[in-house]
Amino acid sequence: MTASPQLRLRVVSRIYAPEPSAASQRLLSLVRGLRDAGVQTTVLSARLPKRAGGAAPEPHPGVARVRVLRDSAGYVRGYLPYLSFDVQAAMRVLLGRRTDAIVIEPPPTTGLLVGVAARLRRIPYVYYAADIWSDASAQTSAHPLVVRVVRWMESLAIRGASGVLAVTEQVSERVGELAPAASVTVVGHGVDMDVYTPRIDPETDGPVDLVYVGSASEWHGAGVLVDALCMLPAGSVDAILVGQGSEWAAMQEQVREAGLGEHVRMLSTVPSAEAAEWLRRARVSVATLRPGAGYDFAVPTKLYSSVAVGTPVIYAGPDPVRALVNEEQLGWGVEHDVDALAAAIRNALSDGAAEKLRERVAAWARENVSASSVVDRSVAAILRVIPRPTG
Repeated sequence: MTASPQLRLRVVSRIYAPEPSAASQRLLSLVRGLRDAGVQTTVLSARLPKRAGGAAPEPHPGVARVRVLRDSAGYVRGYLPYLSFDVQAAMRVLLGRRTDAIVIEPPPTTGLLVGVAARLRRIPYVYYAADIWSDASAQTSAHPLVVRVVRWMESLAIRGASGVLAVTEQVSERVGELAPAASVTVVGHGVDMDVYTPRIDPETDGPVDLVYVGSASEWHGAGVLVDALCMLPAGSVDAILVGQGSEWAAMQEQVREAGLGEHVRMLSTVPSAEAAEWLRRARVSVATLRPGAGYDFAVPTKLYSSVAVGTPVIYAGPDPVRALVNEEQLGWGVEHDVDALAAAIRNALSDGAAEKLRERVAAWARENVSASSVVDRSVAAILRVIPRPTG
C-alpha cells in the first residue's frame, strides 16, 4: 500500500510513546504504518513528565510537544489537564503549518477543539474511537449536566470527522447512535508482537504466580483482585501488580493493611518492554472490568498483551469478553466477583493448569491480535477519506 509522498498528516494526542499507555503504543504503531505507506506523518503531543535528572531527549522523530498540566500522579488526566493540551493543540492546528489531514485521539475535548480548528481550515480529520467517553461518564459520580456536555462534545467531534476508527463492533454501534451519518471502520485491537513475544525458556525467567499490568481506574475495578488475594491462604500466591490509576493508592493501602506486602508487590507503570517481561514471567495474568461502568463492551488491552506472550489470563468482568476468554480457551473468564476470582486463581495455579494453556494461547494471539493487521486496516481507512493533494 502506497500513498502520494506529498500527503502530510498530523496525529494529535495528549499521550504518545514513550509515555506508557495502550493509546501510546497504538498510535506509535499507526504512525509507523502511515510512514511506511508514504505519508509524511508528524505528531503533536504533551511534553513528557520529568524524571530524575530532568527531561529525557525526544526518542521518536517528528514529534512536537507542548507543556501541559498533570495531576498529582503525573498524568494528563482530568478536564483542566485535558484542556491545557487541547487549547494549545487547537491553536497549532489553526495557526501552524497546514497538513492534508489530522488523526485525533480522544478525549472528546480534544476532538471538539481540534476538530473545530481543523474545520475552520478545511482540513479533514479522522477520529480514533477507542471507547465512548460519554458512556463511561454516565456511570460515574459525574453530575448529569457534565455527562450531557461530554456526550454533546463527543457527538460533535464524531459528526465533524471524515472518518472514524472504532476498536470493536460495539464501539462502532455506539458511534452510529451518536452520529448516524458517521463513516466508521472497525479496525480492532492490536498488540506489538515484536515486543510482546512468548517466552522461550520459562525456567530462566524467574516465574511469578500472578501478574496484573495496566491501569486501575474506577471502571477497571481492579480492587477486586486484592480482595481475592486476601481470601486465599496467606503466602500461597506471589503476585506482581504494575500500574497506576484512580484506585491504585487504595489498592496499595489494602495490601498493607492485609499484611500482604511480602507476597504482593506493587510497582509503578513501566515501559512496554518491561511490562512484556513481567507478563512472560507470570504463570497467569489478571484483567478486570467493572460491569455497568459504561465499558462493558471494552477489551482491556492487558488481556491481549498477556495472550500475545503466551500467558493465560483470568478475566473478571462482563460479556462479551468473558465469553471470548472461555470459548477460545484463553484462560478463565468469571464474573467481576471476589469469590469467583479467588476460585479462578486457585484453579489456574493448581496442577500446572495455566502452563498447559500457554501454547494454545500464544497460537490464538498470533492469528488474532497482531498490531500489524490493525495498522493495515487503519491506514487503509484513513487513506480512503483523505483527499489527495493536487499540484
